[in-house]
Amino acid sequence: MNKTLIIAEAGVNHNGNIKTAKQLIDVAAEAGVDFVKFQTFKAETLVSGKAKKAAYQEDTTGGGGQFEMLKKLELSDKDHLELMAYCKQQGIEFLSSAFDVASLHYLHHLGMSYFKIPSGEITNLPYLKTIASFGKPVILSTGMATLSEIEAALNILTSDKVEKDQITILHCNTEYPTPMKDVNLMAMLTIKEAFKVNIGYSDHTLGIEVPIAAVALGAVVIEKHFTLDRNLPGPDHRASLEPNDLKAMVSAIRNIELATSGNGMKVPSKSELQNKPIVRKSIHLRHDMTEGQRIEDKDLIALRPGTGISTMDWESILGKTIKNNLPKGHLLAWSDLL
Repeated sequence: MNKTLIIAEAGVNHNGNIKTAKQLIDVAAEAGVDFVKFQTFKAETLVSGKAKKAAYQEDTTGGGGQFEMLKKLELSDKDHLELMAYCKQQGIEFLSSAFDVASLHYLHHLGMSYFKIPSGEITNLPYLKTIASFGKPVILSTGMATLSEIEAALNILTSDKVEKDQITILHCNTEYPTPMKDVNLMAMLTIKEAFKVNIGYSDHTLGIEVPIAAVALGAVVIEKHFTLDRNLPGPDHRASLEPNDLKAMVSAIRNIELATSGNGMKVPSKSELQNKPIVRKSIHLRHDMTEGQRIEDKDLIALRPGTGISTMDWESILGKTIKNNLPKGHLLAWSDLL
């Protein structure tokens, strides 16, 4: 069975509080995800002082620019080390998305096992070239991107030490929350067909249906934002799952993995074979019959259980002779016939 890599995106939902960040790790570990992911950046190297907020950010955080908002959400070097140690203690892997080249080098120094490229960096040439130089597995989100932009990023990533089979491309829509009509989940399959790569899905819809559907369609990586409480202040809380919903999503994905793990052959499963004689039907007598009587269509009825002569042999029975007197409802056997 192929296991889906599930990334619980804590992102900036810690609101700059290390205690909250640890609580998020606890929730992710309890839900059974593979990675809990944060964000690594310095506001000074991510946005200019004049950068405006997205509409959803204004709705959730009020006025001001991106710089002021992001400055409050930075994780320090001490925070990173503390959170990594806490993840190890809780039995879950730490992951973070970098948003600038310096942060990429910092995460590489920390020994990240994967490099997750956020959608906004898919056209950042220096950023992509830096990741290409690391030779580590890459997960690439493609929100707002066209196929040609994905192709350009893929070419850059594979131009140095990263092999194509080390890359998983995530279909994504960056509206928070994403309207269902804009999900366009089949684009994930278009990406797979176009570039012959592993595919996944980074979800910003409300609820858990779409990532579950993505796994059923072949996603090998799922990323989903989560929070302690969707009513907390901050840019991403409203489009995030609360703890119980995160658990439900993980459970559903693991069930989908089991449900799609068969060999594709249409044969009865071991568990259902016991039901075969119970729910199928056999040929029974519709009324009493006497020795020497020839069987006609009106003499027979299909009834459960299916432990006698199959009703598929119905026409083979017609015209045969009854050996002995038999009662109504008798389960007919070949030994009853001449």
